[in-house]
Amino acid sequence: MRNVPKLASLLALSLVVFPCLLFFLGLIELGFVKSTALVGTLGWFIATPLWMSRDLPLDASEVEI
Repeated sequence: MRNVPKLASLLALSLVVFPCLLFFLGLIELGFVKSTALVGTLGWFIATPLWMSRDLPLDASEVEI
């Protein structure tokens, strides 16, 4: 079940990294980099908490902070 969100977050992260590298090499324009980086950032922030969340211990509700 957690493999789908992991794949989605990896894909979203690649939407941020690879266009930046391609822009650095002069292969694509800045507007395309901005668009894909925005989509990748939003996708990463949505997908990553789905698989990185952790289960709280049983007594966590009894701890007062």
